[in-house]
Amino acid sequence: MKVLIVGGGFAGLKLARRLSNKKGFEVTLLDRFNFHQFQPLFYQVATSSLDASNISFPLRKAFHGTRNIHLRMSEMQKVNVAENKVITENGEIEYDVLVLATGADTNFFGNANLIEHAFPMKSTVEALQIRHRLIQNFEEALTASNEQVLQKLMTIVIVGGGPTGVELSGAIADMKRFVLPKDYPELDFSKMKIYLIEGSPRTLGTMSEKSSQQSQHYLEKLGVTVVTNTVVKDYDGENVILNNGTIIPSSMVIWAAGVKGNVPAGIDPSLVVRGNRIKVDRFNQVLGTSNVYALGDLAYMETPLYPHGHPQVASVAIAQALQLADNFMLQAKGEKLKEFEYHDKGSLATVGRNLAVVDIPKPKLHLGGFVAWLVWMSLHLFLLVGVKNRVFVFLNWVSNYFTYDQSLRLIFREFYREKTKLVVSPPTQKKPELVN
Repeated sequence: MKVLIVGGGFAGLKLARRLSNKKGFEVTLLDRFNFHQFQPLFYQVATSSLDASNISFPLRKAFHGTRNIHLRMSEMQKVNVAENKVITENGEIEYDVLVLATGADTNFFGNANLIEHAFPMKSTVEALQIRHRLIQNFEEALTASNEQVLQKLMTIVIVGGGPTGVELSGAIADMKRFVLPKDYPELDFSKMKIYLIEGSPRTLGTMSEKSSQQSQHYLEKLGVTVVTNTVVKDYDGENVILNNGTIIPSSMVIWAAGVKGNVPAGIDPSLVVRGNRIKVDRFNQVLGTSNVYALGDLAYMETPLYPHGHPQVASVAIAQALQLADNFMLQAKGEKLKEFEYHDKGSLATVGRNLAVVDIPKPKLHLGGFVAWLVWMSLHLFLLVGVKNRVFVFLNWVSNYFTYDQSLRLIFREFYREKTKLVVSPPTQKKPELVN
């Protein structure tokens, strides 16, 4: 069976590893990057706690010693379901079975100004861009021409009160408390403002009421202004306009308010539902097809426990990938396939130093504070790919904890040589190309 997996995220990588060295399977893993990205820790790259290499793992290294896995680095352009082939920028790839695990991207809900001016955080490169802009703002604040410009540079707006927004807000608040005043003693950090804007009534809306209340309390304790029941209508690069008429002057907006599935061209539009997700059956098979499957954030599956689809989290993607791999092996043996059902083992989010919330459904249990923070760290270390990455992340966390500092506040600018003159990109460039 020629299995083509598109996407090297949690679902794609787990499926490929499950099928590695299994007789009867020839697997091709296609991704536009040659590395796996650990998305839950993007915010720590953005806030200088971790290096990008600590949360990235070379895909080829994951398959050393395997005989049936082939890696191809290219971007998919279109799926030709009728001819069982995928068109990429480097040519065509034929398949017997296609598995789409392309994940999700930032959803700006069609707002052109937000697309242009706000910073998303759905890749390692985007996390590095946020780090660059965040530090550059304080460099520019040292020479700000007036109070209004200074205040804009020292005001950060995070949109979206889910785990990403909450964790990022808390991390920036910790920088304000422990790091930035030592880096920039000339600046008055009592003037620095951090806003978290959420459209629903509470932060961490998918978690328990207690976790939501606790997370908001923690954030406010750290100095974050939490604004709920409010939507960002527009942002022109200088002013954030809210639906209640409030205007927040800011030179930096980080968008964590929504995601949409990366649906490739060639998929029947009638199968795409809200959130840009593809309808699949209980076996993750795309409806109306015989050999096309979708996993993780891209898949919309209705089950008795999840009648409106599963949450777009890593644990769902991993569970679906494992079940699909097992079903492929059952299919090869001519045995009955098993339907997928997700059994939630819990959810968690960190808010800041020594602060986190954890919900465990069975037995029903809630944890908060330092104990929850230790649980959060342990789980993320376990989920990281590669022993080396786990060691480096752990050592970074230990160092940061005892020194109250991070050593990665570096600004990389693109540079090139024009004839004999060295030209450096201006520091005010909005979203620079990064040399990592």
